[in-house]
Amino acid sequence: MIEIRAVQPIHGRRVRLTLSDGTEVERDLSALLHGPLLGQLAQDDDLFAQVRVEYGTLVWPGELDIAPETLIWDGPTPTDEQDRRPAAVLRPRPPFDRRQSWDRAHR
Repeated sequence: MIEIRAVQPIHGRRVRLTLSDGTEVERDLSALLHGPLLGQLAQDDDLFAQVRVEYGTLVWPGELDIAPETLIWDGPTPTDEQDRRPAAVLRPRPPFDRRQSWDRAHR
């Protein structure tokens, strides 16, 4: 199973990840940073820069984290992970369209 071993903030809300297989990938996290908790990371440069790796995923002060499978694969870990490599550059998507969710909740 591929895990995140190291992280380096690059610019904006982009990070460079070093994975357990030695691969380095870049991720633009801006689309994931919304809502009352993760939204703090979108607004606060200093807080975002405090990112670190714990237990194979990214974490920030205040018990903020993002699921590693989202950061590595942009979704669930694939069943053919042994034969695949994560995309070199990726902008992970939110797990759902926030607009559609709001519309459904307010019908």
